[in-house]
Amino acid sequence: MMSSIEKNRIRVKMNKMTMKNQNLKDAKTVAAVDDEEDIRELLSIGLAKAGYKVKTFEDGSDFDRYIEKETPDAVLLDMMLPDTDGIEILKSLKSNEKTKNIPVIMLTAKSDETDKIVGLELGADDYVTKPFSLKELAARIKAVLRRNDSEEEIKRISIGKSVVIDILKHEVSVDGKLVELTSTEFNILVILAEHKGWVMSRDKILRKLWGSEKMVIDRTVDVHIKKIREKLGKSGSMIKNIRAVGYKIEE
Repeated sequence: MMSSIEKNRIRVKMNKMTMKNQNLKDAKTVAAVDDEEDIRELLSIGLAKAGYKVKTFEDGSDFDRYIEKETPDAVLLDMMLPDTDGIEILKSLKSNEKTKNIPVIMLTAKSDETDKIVGLELGADDYVTKPFSLKELAARIKAVLRRNDSEEEIKRISIGKSVVIDILKHEVSVDGKLVELTSTEFNILVILAEHKGWVMSRDKILRKLWGSEKMVIDRTVDVHIKKIREKLGKSGSMIKNIRAVGYKIEE
């Protein structure tokens, strides 16, 4: 017969196992696409320790088959893959109703400045340059997931007579027609709309998006603002560039 001490030990062990399984069940899933085995292994081990469930893929074909059936919470996407261009995968994700709001972080080489800009213009939420630290990457994943998961108040914001932002539905319409914005573009527009008439510096916009974990260049804001203006058409002119300072909405 087991002693009370042994029973307590078993009970504690079972409770720890239950908590571990529950944490795993509730963990966010990160899909990582990279053709380098060492990097996939690094991501699998490192991000699992950071509390994420990790699915890795060595090429675009494997990832395509996965994304048809599953929806991860975030995607890490290498721009240079053996069977396809990472930019093409990004285009596919952002043009699909099911996957367009999944945060995407690009994994790029130091020399891929053009890919970074193109990726941000196509809707990528962030980028990390190789070689990267797992601590930095985990912080960026946490930041984009927090933005996506943040509770939004039930309200609508109007800009002038033409633009309406529906916070609850995460929609923007211009003259009654829906406009497709990426999650980052939407959040930037909301930040400006909630402070109409105020000049918001690039740094302030970045801090509102990423908090203290902001580790991106100011150029990122310029790229997103450019895309927002284009998508809003004539109404985009209400977003004013205050030279050397930042941006504001002027109705």
